[in-house]
Amino acid sequence: MQYVEYGKTGVKVSRLGMGCMRLPSKEADGKTVFDKEESIRLIHRAIELGVTYFDTAPYYCDKLSEVFLGEALKGGRRDKVYVSTKNPIENDSGDDYEKRLESSLKNLQTDHIDFYHFWGISLDTFINKVCIRGGPMDRAKKLKEQGLIRHISFSFHDRDAGDMEPDNFIEILKRGEGTLESLLVQYNLLDRNKEPGIALAHKMGLGTAVMGPVGGGRLGAPSDVIKALLPGKVQSSAEAALRFVLANPNVNIALSGVSNIAQLEENAGITDNTNPLSPAELSQIEGMMKENERLAGLYCTGCKYCMPCPRDINIPEIFTIMNYHRIYKITDFARQEYAGIGKVPWKNFKDASACVECGLCEQKCPQSLPIREQLKETHRVLA
Repeated sequence: MQYVEYGKTGVKVSRLGMGCMRLPSKEADGKTVFDKEESIRLIHRAIELGVTYFDTAPYYCDKLSEVFLGEALKGGRRDKVYVSTKNPIENDSGDDYEKRLESSLKNLQTDHIDFYHFWGISLDTFINKVCIRGGPMDRAKKLKEQGLIRHISFSFHDRDAGDMEPDNFIEILKRGEGTLESLLVQYNLLDRNKEPGIALAHKMGLGTAVMGPVGGGRLGAPSDVIKALLPGKVQSSAEAALRFVLANPNVNIALSGVSNIAQLEENAGITDNTNPLSPAELSQIEGMMKENERLAGLYCTGCKYCMPCPRDINIPEIFTIMNYHRIYKITDFARQEYAGIGKVPWKNFKDASACVECGLCEQKCPQSLPIREQLKETHRVLA
């Protein structure tokens, strides 16, 4: 396992972190039941492989992730690792923030959290909830003085920021300078708009951990297109994706969620590769990904001028899903994503079958794309 200084926090961490959001589970009576014994075995194996950074959160795995991690770290293991968990900023109350911390400490059976994140914050939440006088940030500083928090951190999503999302990320970094010590943000071959923010964070001395290095499963699925980025150099799409993330000098930790020991050992083996990608290989990946992005743009640039749709179809999002199939050949994943439309909160819209061919979208499209035909094709292929 490779290790690296985690920003200016003064600690060294494994380059591979274990995400505890997808712990082992099984189906019982039509319900998903998380397996405590298998989860503990998985965490113990990660420690044996040299993983020292474990990330969890209060609501992961039906609120059992923190509990299972706490059980797994008993018996002298707690002092060998760094625990990262999160505080959902539900309001601007410092008291409530502390109560949520106390709950996590109890679940984890520990007297401190190494890296405690303001969870999935937006710029608006950071300004109007986290940083108000007497709010969560002020309380976090006091709790750090007491030793309950070792490092104040944040994770970032800000889905509603649209094209301004990277700027909001950078604005949080600037406003939190001198207080924020590490971060967790999504970054992978397909989601690269955080690169400028990650570079700035590294320059500012923050520890940088990235989630979704294999795109939440998108890049773990077999894809000759992804493997072709490094022909003859990788055995799987996941290896190409993980090696790309680890080659970024501004990234300290690649945080990967695993559900079984085989996945864990594959990721550990990739991370153990001490031969970084060469400048020529990185240039090759850059060129091929730009070409893929160009091809994706032929079907939709994501400008959103076609929106809103009177039938509540999220046209750009549906075309993004279609491009997983069309451009990257991750067809099974694309079909899973399409099947989730209307069934989960972040896909609260209708699929392409709701189109009545009114044509309003095509009137507004600056590329004059045949949107109605593309929607029908998408539903035919992915439904």
